[in-house]
Amino acid sequence: MDETPQEITTLVGREVYSNNGVFVGEVEDVRLDLDQEVVTGLALGELNGELFSGRIDRGMGVLLPYRWVRAVGDVILVNDVIERLESPEQDNEVVA
Repeated sequence: MDETPQEITTLVGREVYSNNGVFVGEVEDVRLDLDQEVVTGLALGELNGELFSGRIDRGMGVLLPYRWVRAVGDVILVNDVIERLESPEQDNEVVA
């Protein structure tokens, strides 16, 4: 992952895709740990309706742990959200 410091606001509005190329959503906000000065999560809106169908109410967003982020560029790539949603025994921390 690119460790070059970036303005946090540059994350807002970027599209998020799984590492398998599935659109997940769009970053609406970030969750911060102010003590450690790090991003801890991405608040997503404009979600992929098929991916989250039956999991959250329409119009709601989700919060993905930032540790799932694999790369930040023109888009943000995250570990495969589909597998995490379908395997409850895994580290399933998607929050509606």
